[in-house]
Amino acid sequence: MTNELLFIAGFLVFIFIMMAADLGLFGKSDKPVSLKQAGFMSAVWVAFALGFYVLILNFGDLLHHVDSFAVLKEINERHFHHLQLNPNDFAGSLALYRKNLGLEFITGYVVEYALSVDNIFVMVLIFTAFSVNPKYYHKVLLWGIIGAVVMRFLFIFVGAALIEQFHWILYLFGAFLVYTGVTMFINRNQEEQIDPENHKVVKLASKYFSVHPKFEGNKFFVKIDKKKLITPLFLVLLIIEVTDLVFAVDSIPAIFSVTKDPYIVFFSNIFAIMGLRSMFFLLVNIIDKFHYLKVGLAVLLAFIGLKMLAANYVDQIGLTTGRSLLVILAILVISVVASLIFPKKKEA
Repeated sequence: MTNELLFIAGFLVFIFIMMAADLGLFGKSDKPVSLKQAGFMSAVWVAFALGFYVLILNFGDLLHHVDSFAVLKEINERHFHHLQLNPNDFAGSLALYRKNLGLEFITGYVVEYALSVDNIFVMVLIFTAFSVNPKYYHKVLLWGIIGAVVMRFLFIFVGAALIEQFHWILYLFGAFLVYTGVTMFINRNQEEQIDPENHKVVKLASKYFSVHPKFEGNKFFVKIDKKKLITPLFLVLLIIEVTDLVFAVDSIPAIFSVTKDPYIVFFSNIFAIMGLRSMFFLLVNIIDKFHYLKVGLAVLLAFIGLKMLAANYVDQIGLTTGRSLLVILAILVISVVASLIFPKKKEA
């Protein structure tokens, strides 16, 4: 238990240090994040995720303090790893467990990172609808990500507890993902719109808080006549938090199709979320060029949902975690390449 706490505490300290560094790098002045900065930070976060993958490959057993074959067997059954362990070769079985854990992490990371692209589409709409100055994007996204980390933590560990008690919930997750994928495919060509004045979050916030009618630089709150008011920038932050909550309803069940280990689900989620901010600035001006990505994400969700529904047959047909990762990568690559080869026709 001590090793688990040290592992988790070390990870959280690392995340907080990186958040502080991120805030120091982009938060000193209200200037739009350049493509060069965004590219650098995106590369850094991907590198950290790959580094964490290597860490799990070598020390993943410390996560659950696996110090005997009995513990390894219990963890294998509890988290549905379906590994063929050899009781006469503890070292070999442990190496197999670490390799599988690392593969689950990197697959979950790819799934979450891909699904977060859809989040970027909506974020662009939100910023545009509220006419937010681009130089304030980074502050809203930073605090939005901090809120997302807290919400994902709660979602993941509550979900893991429910799955451990009621395994049939996985079938509900699978059916929901298939439904979401089909719905996304059907609505792929519909133009999403956001009405700032009639948005539900705006109406709810206006009901309980006093709202300042205009932006005040990068401030979330202003004090006028000794009365504290929330600014439109804070309303944008609230909408982004609610939007992430909605996306979590899709992404959390999706990653539980890859692994049932709540720590691996959490780690892969957090690395994807932390990389979302820099990826936003990297893609904000070219996101519309990837018009087939919605189709790819729809197919991805449907594939993951079907895999969850067919959980009892996945091993029999040889759909291992490694092969699932290849399928997921193929779906994403095909959708991106198709977008570039067949560009969207300009409207007259």
